[in-house]
Amino acid sequence: MNNIQIEARRSEFKRNDSLESLLTEVNHLMNIAEKTLLDDQTTAYPIVFIVGPHRSGSTLITQWLANSGLVAYPTNLMSRFYKAPIIGAKIQLLLTDERYNYRNEIRDFNSSIDFYSENGKTKGALAPNEFWYFWRRFLPFEEIDYLSDDELFEKVDIKTLLAEFAGLTDVFQKPFALKAMILNYNIPFLNKIFDKAIFIYTKRDPLTNIESALKAREKQYGTINQWYSFKIPEYNQLKDMNPYAQVAGQIFYINKAVEKGLQNVPEHKKLVVEYEEFCENPKKFYDQIVGMLKSYGCVIERAYEGDEKFNVTRKSVQDENILKSYNFFSKMDN
Repeated sequence: MNNIQIEARRSEFKRNDSLESLLTEVNHLMNIAEKTLLDDQTTAYPIVFIVGPHRSGSTLITQWLANSGLVAYPTNLMSRFYKAPIIGAKIQLLLTDERYNYRNEIRDFNSSIDFYSENGKTKGALAPNEFWYFWRRFLPFEEIDYLSDDELFEKVDIKTLLAEFAGLTDVFQKPFALKAMILNYNIPFLNKIFDKAIFIYTKRDPLTNIESALKAREKQYGTINQWYSFKIPEYNQLKDMNPYAQVAGQIFYINKAVEKGLQNVPEHKKLVVEYEEFCENPKKFYDQIVGMLKSYGCVIERAYEGDEKFNVTRKSVQDENILKSYNFFSKMDN
């Protein structure tokens, strides 16, 4: 995200410069120790990548997965150790896991996971985090958040990336699930380097997805005119359009990229989760994910104990600007 976007954020969304400085210092120091943990790391557990457009229900599904107990996931606490995630995971266990609780010395961390978020940001030490700082360590993106798969194979430190994910699954002894929308256009790259992977593609009715993304812009910046989320490869094509067309184009092109990227991914490694259908029947998707994990040798015997339903936040769209912009891009499929 460029400096113009950062400065344009409303006050409650601006970065804390003091925090950023301290995090940089701490992570530099911890990364030295982290490197000693990376040799000969292999994983018996799959990595679950959540892909799809922003505002498509990905945060809700991440929170739901975290609450299910099926997977480990990056927390707000772990996110502060983005250059030393394995050590961060161990610290988290030390501070929050009941196995290491000594006479209730430390009981201050919020271990509950609710289903509230604000533009993807959750609250609570153990609530899911988007983990973008971790991802950006490995992805040498510049203004556009994209490189071709060939460039990623050449420039990404794949060995360290794989070792850190393996280390995380080793700490938690579970599959590890996280958002990977920063690589929506590079699913074949992820599929190639991760033998054990599951891709969960979150989709939403495109009209309500567009409206939600516009609302996110307004909430983050106080205006719908400011670009929000990753700058996709089509950014230069979209940036001079009106904001309704920009967002409609974002959602359209991201869905196309994800669908194309998943074409050659084996069926047992991918699951399409329609937001509206998920809200109506989350247990259906729990059972499907359990089956997918079992295909990797992760035997899950616990019955579903989560919410029976979730409220669909937007059910219809009447805004003519949204309808017009959606129709413009949808014609490209015909």
